[in-house]
Amino acid sequence: MKEIFGNTLGLKANEQHRLRNTYRRRVSPHEIVSPELARHLTELSRETNRQIGVLINRKGDIEDVVVGNAHKLELPDIGRARAGQVRLRGLRLVHTHLKSEPLTKDDLTDLALLRLDCVAAIGVGDEGLPGVLHYAHLVPENGTGEFWQVTTLPSVHVEQPDLAATLNALEDEFSRKAAARAVSGREKAILVAVCLDGNRARAEASLAELKELARTAGVEVIDSMLQVRREADPRYLIGRGKLEDLNLRSMQSMVDLLIFDKDLTPSQGRHIGEATSLKVLDRSQLILDIFAQRAQSAEGKLQVELAQLKYRLPRLVQSDDSLSRLAGGIGGRGPGETKLEIDRRRVRDRITHLEKRIDQVSRERSVRRAQRNRRELPVISIVGYTNAGKSTLLNAITQSEVLAENKLFATLDPTSRRLRFPTEREVIITDTVGFIRDLPKDLVAAFRATLEELYDASLLLHVVDAGDPARDEQVEAVEAILESLGLMDKPRLMVWNKADLVGAEDLEALLRSRGGVAISAARREGLESLLAKADTTLFAEGASEAIGVV
Repeated sequence: MKEIFGNTLGLKANEQHRLRNTYRRRVSPHEIVSPELARHLTELSRETNRQIGVLINRKGDIEDVVVGNAHKLELPDIGRARAGQVRLRGLRLVHTHLKSEPLTKDDLTDLALLRLDCVAAIGVGDEGLPGVLHYAHLVPENGTGEFWQVTTLPSVHVEQPDLAATLNALEDEFSRKAAARAVSGREKAILVAVCLDGNRARAEASLAELKELARTAGVEVIDSMLQVRREADPRYLIGRGKLEDLNLRSMQSMVDLLIFDKDLTPSQGRHIGEATSLKVLDRSQLILDIFAQRAQSAEGKLQVELAQLKYRLPRLVQSDDSLSRLAGGIGGRGPGETKLEIDRRRVRDRITHLEKRIDQVSRERSVRRAQRNRRELPVISIVGYTNAGKSTLLNAITQSEVLAENKLFATLDPTSRRLRFPTEREVIITDTVGFIRDLPKDLVAAFRATLEELYDASLLLHVVDAGDPARDEQVEAVEAILESLGLMDKPRLMVWNKADLVGAEDLEALLRSRGGVAISAARREGLESLLAKADTTLFAEGASEAIGVV
């Protein structure tokens, strides 16, 4: 005879016997619960003053009998992993409510997270007779934000809906929705941001930037969530309630991954993944993935791989339940720990190898720069926030065709071109990788061979998207990275790009307060002024004190 789950302490032998006999009962696949089973459960519930529940499969057989307390029921572990985006669990929960109350939040959460066929609550009436019947089932995404449909019948004796037909129709609709989403072939994501400093506007701007990063990575953003908190939850970053809501949204929207705007600790990433059964990425991982997609040169690929491995090393944890979980130390090293150490050692060896290769690349670049310096050609380096228009500017002033896209990090590999000023003087102008706020430190370190080009620059053209509402924060982010690289003492010329998208008065006020040159690289407007200012800065006496040069 099968066992009874849950709160069995204090039950009489007769009550336990009757509960075990529940397993012998059957219900039609077409009804939620039979009047006979309903009366059996409510009578036991009234006698024990506890909620009684059963899990019923699609054939109508009872798989589990569960006893709770007067207020709620704890279900046995039926596998917290999803039943699938299309299929339901194949089990329905029918249980009693001592005060005939409606379905609780816990009931509906179990329905969604366990992907149950249906959840029903039978009210316990006078003399233990079954009363009102509340039931709910999931619904496909319909734009209303509803996850489930809740219905109340006055009694278990009235006509019930055909449950088998309802479930078949639901799964057909889930399949249709899944097929429609699969057409694009792109991963679907929900973005999650947490505001910890009270500056909601900044958090919203960062979330909008995360959306652009996701678009650049080829991810389809289905939804986004922003939570304001005083401090981060050490386990999940967001609060438990928000995590639950996120889980429900992700299940209904059939998303593949969650992308967090803040970097997650290794344990946070692991716990969120376990709670949602989804792939979890943070901001750094997303940026690293974009760099991995866009790196074209051999050295660019080396640098991206090095950054990825440095990021992943502390996140290598034991995840295979089949491996030993014995404690460490002499006599306690199980095969699981051995395998984990092997994985870590391989990663460390690969990191060492990549660092040697990148050092070699750095030396080769140094030789090329020395040759260039012997020709005494000044170097101008274009720097700025990602997608500010740096590559478009390089193309406009050198008549080149460097890749320029309306995407973040379109340029990863540095590109150098000769540029002749109107005064017949020549310089080398170099386009560099774009910066972004909270750029992963491992990525900056890995790209040092590329960024070393900036050290030989005689002038930095700091390109800014003048029409971006977050331009001040972007300027600060770029200057913070330049400061970390020890480049703030270089002459810098502010280049306010996309000036055609800014009103004349606002643009004049910007130039008056911040200096620099206003241009539109896409329309090739203002380039003569830019070249004249750069020429003056590079070659005229006292050029470093020119207006707009920091």
